Amino acid sequence: MTYSDLPVVRLRPKTNARAIRHGFPWVYANELVTDRRTRGMAPGALAVLEDENRQPLALVSVNPASKIIARVLDRDVTATVDAVWLEARLHRALLLRDKLFDAPFYRLIHAEADGLPGVIIDRFGDICVIQPNAAWAETHLEALSAALVRVTGVSTVIKNAAGRTRTLEGLDDQSAVLHGAAPVGPVPVPMNGARYLADLTGGQKTGIFYDQRPNHAFAATMAKGLRVLDVFSHVGGFSLAALAQGAASAVAVDGSAPALDLASGGAELMGAGDRFTTRRGDAFDVLTALAQEGAQFDMVICDPPAFAPSRGALDAGLRAYEKVARLAAPLVAPDGILGLCSCSHAADLTAFRGASVRGIGRAGRQGALIYTGFAGPDHPQLPQLAESGYLKSLFFRL
Repeated sequence: MTYSDLPVVRLRPKTNARAIRHGFPWVYANELVTDRRTRGMAPGALAVLEDENRQPLALVSVNPASKIIARVLDRDVTATVDAVWLEARLHRALLLRDKLFDAPFYRLIHAEADGLPGVIIDRFGDICVIQPNAAWAETHLEALSAALVRVTGVSTVIKNAAGRTRTLEGLDDQSAVLHGAAPVGPVPVPMNGARYLADLTGGQKTGIFYDQRPNHAFAATMAKGLRVLDVFSHVGGFSLAALAQGAASAVAVDGSAPALDLASGGAELMGAGDRFTTRRGDAFDVLTALAQEGAQFDMVICDPPAFAPSRGALDAGLRAYEKVARLAAPLVAPDGILGLCSCSHAADLTAFRGASVRGIGRAGRQGALIYTGFAGPDHPQLPQLAESGYLKSLFFRL
C-alpha cells in the first residue's frame, strides 16, 4: 500500500502528540479516536496516525483487540512495509551484533529498540527463533521469516508462540517451524566460557536467556574456588558460568525437571559434572529447607521470573522480591556474595533495590552493594520506553 491508500487513525483531542514525535512508540486505546471504522480494522492493519489537527505523525500498525491499539512502525508515513523494509532493519541489527560478538549466539532483534515493534528474534548459530508478539508481525510473518533467512543465512527459523504478550494481543499460541527443519534435541550454546543446552522447541521463551550474559560474567569473575547456589536456575545460567571460571561446586535449584536436566547436560558437556548438582522444587520451599539444614554457600544468586509483570501486580511483586532476599541471605557465608535479579519492568531499579535491602535487613544481615547490572547490549533499550529496560541485577557483599 502507498501512503494515499492507507486508512487514517487519529489521536483524541488533548492527547499528548509530543510523546509520539519524541519517540514514544505506542498509542493506548484510550488515546485514539475509536469510531466504528477503526474498531473494524483487522488486527495488524497498517494506517497513518495523525494528531488532532490532522497532521501526520507516523506509520502505525493497529490492533483494536489490544490495549496498545497502535504501534509506530516508521516515522516516515510514506514508508512501505515490504521485504526491503524488513531486510533493512534486520541488516542494521545484525551489524551491531557482529560488532559485539565473535559467535552467532545472541538476541538479534529486541522489539521496538531494533525497529521491529513487538518482535523478538534470538539466534542460535544456524537457527533463529522468532516471537511475533504483535499483530502486525503475525500478519507479516512469512515475509519476516524469508527476510531473516536472506539477511543472516540461517537454515532454520522457528516461531515461538508462547507467552503472556501474545495473549494480550489476541494472538494464538501455535508454535511452528517456518523454514528448514527443527533441531533434533537441545542445541549447545557457548557463553562466558560455559556450554549451555537450549531446547528451542519446547523450552521456556526462546530456549535461553541471553539478557543475563554480562551479569553471569560478573558473578563468574568472583567464583573461583567458591561454593555457589543458583536459585531459579533455568538451564544453569549463573551456575554453569561460575563453574567455567573455577567454582568449587554449584547447586542449581528450579521447579522444572526438564530445565535441570538441560543444566546437568551442560555441566557434563563442560566436563564439570562432578562439581554440579541440582535440587528440584519450589524455590521458596528449597531456600527454607536449606536454612533448616544449616547449609552455607559463598555465593547465592536468585534470578526469579517476573513477580511484577504489570503495575497492578507491583505491590505483591515487591513483597515477593523482599521474601527472596530474606530467605536467601541466611544461606550466604560471612563475607559472601548475594546476587538478586528482577525482570519485572513494573518494578524499577529503586523499588527493586529497596525491596532487596529490606529483605536482607529482615534476615539480620547487612550488605554493601558492589554491582548493579542490566541486560546486555544485544538487548538495547529504547530510552522513551521504560519497559525496554526491564532487567536489574544487584550483587551485595554480606
